[in-house]
Amino acid sequence: MTNQELFNQSRHLIPGGVNSPVRAFGAVGGNPIFIERGDGCKIIDVEGNSYIDYVGSWGPLILGHNDPDVRIAVLNAINKGLSFGTPTEGELRLAEEICRLIPSVEMVRLVSSGTEATMSAIRLARAYTKRDLIIKFEGCYHGHADSLLVKSGSGALTFGQPTSAGVPKSIAQLTLPLPYNNIDAVISTFNAYGNDIAAIIVEPIAGNMNLVIPDPQFLQTLRNLSTQYGSILIFDEVMTGFRVALGGAQYKFGIKPDLTTLGKIIGGGLPVGAFGGRSDIMKNLAPEGSVYQAGTLSGNPVAVAAGLATLGKIQSPGFYEKLHTKAELLIHGLIDAASVYGVPFSAQSVGGMFGLYFREEIPTCLEEAKTADSIAFNRFFHAMLSHNVYLAPSAYEAGFMSAAHTENDIKTTIEKSELAFSTINHTSAKE
Repeated sequence: MTNQELFNQSRHLIPGGVNSPVRAFGAVGGNPIFIERGDGCKIIDVEGNSYIDYVGSWGPLILGHNDPDVRIAVLNAINKGLSFGTPTEGELRLAEEICRLIPSVEMVRLVSSGTEATMSAIRLARAYTKRDLIIKFEGCYHGHADSLLVKSGSGALTFGQPTSAGVPKSIAQLTLPLPYNNIDAVISTFNAYGNDIAAIIVEPIAGNMNLVIPDPQFLQTLRNLSTQYGSILIFDEVMTGFRVALGGAQYKFGIKPDLTTLGKIIGGGLPVGAFGGRSDIMKNLAPEGSVYQAGTLSGNPVAVAAGLATLGKIQSPGFYEKLHTKAELLIHGLIDAASVYGVPFSAQSVGGMFGLYFREEIPTCLEEAKTADSIAFNRFFHAMLSHNVYLAPSAYEAGFMSAAHTENDIKTTIEKSELAFSTINHTSAKE
């Protein structure tokens, strides 16, 4: 069947034809492609078209698609069973690895998604502090729990819905949204509400309003104020954990949060999330404490096996240096290509993440990110897709490099971008 035929059928049975909104291509126009398989840095759709993939299942596939060692680990786990609903040694070993690689995490609870992780971390912080208010930052997406769907990024931005319908005002009022990277706003908010603030939750490197890197003093201010007022600092590293450095963004910036949420890479492509941190906070979780959290598939043995295999491979010497070098090679090539055709464009990378912006300067917050030329991005996206390069179908999403991308793949991508940028320039000139 064709991509179009499958999408037409899906829309009769699945809202919007997709199971996660951004996949519908609503932001860029056109219809989504249906992927049949993946191998290395390539994905192949149902029509047999092969694409160089810079989405990587939205971040988990740091080793690339269908990594042989991860596949073997999964097959070995499947041979023993799919799920038990009991403790297994695998989940203990994954917890050990997380706690060893991220020193701020003294204890950890495994869940099945990043949304579960952030939702549970917020509940835990509120219980520990006996306070209700939380601070989040505009454009940061922390999953679709009610408390966190206030001025969220990514898909909510793509569809022009910064606050989801169905979230009670009484819950939304407990969330204080502030501009990312705005130190003065954080200070004034703590001056006004500090003794009622249970937690700050932040993406230490934002990836859901495109890639936005924080001012180091911004993160340090969050740490200082949290300590001063007895609030809990939560780093949402679902995306950045093991993606920008082996110890995550907190290692890169030298900031120690009280709680950390994880996902994506720790599942190696299968559904896993986690939240962890100081043991005095984590011990408030049931059955040891009074904060209830549970999940039938938490610590699923197959997903844990994939995660352990992935974490084992990313610890090889020079892994992150090579990943960052390739990301830098890509963005500098794209910058050069855009300049040839006079297209306003900027880009940056950190570890295995990169951001592409159709504006002259790199954004530092949501309002700046929103000034990028979305029409130019949409044209660029479709031009690249037509040349078999798959980018995220939204101007508000970061891109991901994998270990499977080669210099030749990157060279090909840059060559195709020259054709894409020339198309943008030509179309703009006609208008």
